[in-house]
Amino acid sequence: MRQPHERVMLDDDEALAGVRVDDFLDDYFCRRRFLDDWRRSNFFHRFIGVHLRHLRINYHASRMRILVLGAGRMGYGAVHDLVNQQDVEEVTVADVAAERAHHVASSVEGNVTPRAIDVSNHEDVVALMRGHDSAISCVNYWLNERLARAAIEAGTNFCDLGGNNDVVDAELALDTEAKSRGINIIPDCGLAPGMVAVLVAHGAAKFETLNEIHIRVGGLPLDPKPPLDYQLVFSVEGLINEYIERARVLRDGKITFVDSMTEVEELEFPEPFGKMEAFQTSGGTSTLPETFLGRVRDLDYKTIRYPGHCAKFKTMIDLGLCSSEKITVDSVAVSPRRVLGDLLVRNLPADEPDAVLVRVEFAGEGRRLRYDIIDRYDESTGLSAMMRTTAFPASIVALMMARGQTMQKGALPQERCIPPELFMTELAKRKIVVKIT
Repeated sequence: MRQPHERVMLDDDEALAGVRVDDFLDDYFCRRRFLDDWRRSNFFHRFIGVHLRHLRINYHASRMRILVLGAGRMGYGAVHDLVNQQDVEEVTVADVAAERAHHVASSVEGNVTPRAIDVSNHEDVVALMRGHDSAISCVNYWLNERLARAAIEAGTNFCDLGGNNDVVDAELALDTEAKSRGINIIPDCGLAPGMVAVLVAHGAAKFETLNEIHIRVGGLPLDPKPPLDYQLVFSVEGLINEYIERARVLRDGKITFVDSMTEVEELEFPEPFGKMEAFQTSGGTSTLPETFLGRVRDLDYKTIRYPGHCAKFKTMIDLGLCSSEKITVDSVAVSPRRVLGDLLVRNLPADEPDAVLVRVEFAGEGRRLRYDIIDRYDESTGLSAMMRTTAFPASIVALMMARGQTMQKGALPQERCIPPELFMTELAKRKIVVKIT
């Protein structure tokens, strides 16, 4: 490493390649020798030229290895996206069921290594993470804190699909440890929570004074079928959590908790969707209330569904069918929630053509701004809209961490460390179109 007062030799390209830009400014601007050296040797042009040349070499030499934990729908979506990135050398997909990992690896074209892993085994996870530039968790949310700790021990960047505020808070509490390892831990990187947080950061930057942020998101079947006009597009446990846990919002400038399945509103999208409903659900705001506390008066998140869905599902909640407290039926102790979850899996459609609707609205300075996304099932790849809008954003974050593109290291929510403009560019590359009006 160059010592603070060591002169930089102006005729040594290899030495110049090891000089940082702030070294250059310190030596040549602060000590006022820049103009003399410029005239004598055209130093500046050679300095920039050498660094651009080395950047090109390093970019192509820095081929990355990314780990995907979980070989379900979202894990498959992440692997599909990662193998299409030129700077990704290898993707490892790991699952407790070896056959699922092998299925994903054989379903995509690219260098994908399947592995069997029990993510509850800390030592095995740390060993697997080592040697990877980033890891994405596409497993159940309650495993994410222990996986984040394993990532810190391994020195591997880590992101997950999140979905539970308590787990996210525990991950963010690892900030000091993550910084000391020079890595990022970024939870809640799916759709909502996830991508919408970066959309919020992007839109909020366009206002000096911002009063309101309203987020509306829904994953929907293109051909809705009764009784719920809904299909399972992610974990049924995650769905039930969203419907029964309280939502965290900003109201009148204060963080407030609101019951889910309340405050139903009507909103309209282009055909074939038309009039839809939206209602309070938990998890979607993630860390946004804390991030915008003191800057925004009102911030909330609601889930979009076909009209009537909220009332039907709320009836089941009110009857106790989402309770985890066991009851005795014919001398057998059963959990109503487990029974309902199993019935939903058995009776609701899944893997049929779908759409994802996103609307983020901002109000301030006497004007309004709206971001809309309408993403659909991709027939050419077989990827659902939910896979595209959940797995692809997580893949983008994993790539940004591995490429060193985050704004700072540590355990942070993505609205505080992911460059919004670059993220929007990456969405567009994947044909996730954000309409801004």
